[in-house]
Amino acid sequence: MTSTSNPRDLRTELESLTTEAFRPELAGIDQLPTLDIARLMNAEDATVAAAVALRLPEISAAIDAVAERMGRGGRLIYTGAGTAGRLGVLDASECPPTFNTDPSQVVGLIAGGPEALVTSIEGAEDSRDLAEADLDALALTPNDTVVGVSASGRTPYAIAAVEHARSEGALTIGLSCNEHSALAAAAEHGIEVVVGPELLTGSTRLKAGTAQKLVLNMLSTITMIRLGKTYGNLMVDVRASNEKLRARSRRIVALATGADDAEIERALAATDGEVKNAILVILAGVDGPTAARLLEESGGRLRAALTAAAD
Repeated sequence: MTSTSNPRDLRTELESLTTEAFRPELAGIDQLPTLDIARLMNAEDATVAAAVALRLPEISAAIDAVAERMGRGGRLIYTGAGTAGRLGVLDASECPPTFNTDPSQVVGLIAGGPEALVTSIEGAEDSRDLAEADLDALALTPNDTVVGVSASGRTPYAIAAVEHARSEGALTIGLSCNEHSALAAAAEHGIEVVVGPELLTGSTRLKAGTAQKLVLNMLSTITMIRLGKTYGNLMVDVRASNEKLRARSRRIVALATGADDAEIERALAATDGEVKNAILVILAGVDGPTAARLLEESGGRLRAALTAAAD
């Protein structure tokens, strides 16, 4: 399915998409009491997780491929327009404080650039050239992964990004909310989470947006788990950039070690506030520099560093 400049053809194309389907049973929704509308919307949202569950095998295969490449120094790059693009930028922006990643490791590209985060940039989503230029500016390598995100699965910017990335040897993932989408077909890993027609016809920031957010959460979070960015279910690579995160850092060290407050403060002081290092200092009984060396030799994986310290 490809885009076209003919308005009649485009209308026909949109009418064929599940995400654009009209639901006549909801035609009187504007006349319902607010509580009834809220119940309807909540019931719709409750179906999204089940739709994602159907695609878990494809999602898992994609994550393993991403983790393998990121483990070799590659980047995770989200591309999309409108809501899909904003969700990618959101997920990318949350990785540095959560997993202490460099801002260049997980990147969000939105059609039209940063301005498109807060306003509509007319025509940007239809530009294939813009997608290629945005990716060329990043100098793609075969270790990189490019994820095209589009509810319809037909957005030219997202499709072009995936096609261009694939031609450069990068891993490609296409995330859409319609079956047999051009985006999924263009990617090595196609993930199609079909959530059905929206409460408001064509408003894909609703169920489709929620589905995309859930999948992006999985892509980044489970990849980081695979890369050793966690210890159990603790965010041991959290970046303590404010008081809340500093308090969270102390709590994570406490949960991982069972140490008292004084020992935790000493360990964090000896490791410049690095949670993972502080845990190693306490559990392995080593000093700060030794903890740093063990973690470096273990590729940043705390469990491996603990094993090495015990040998």
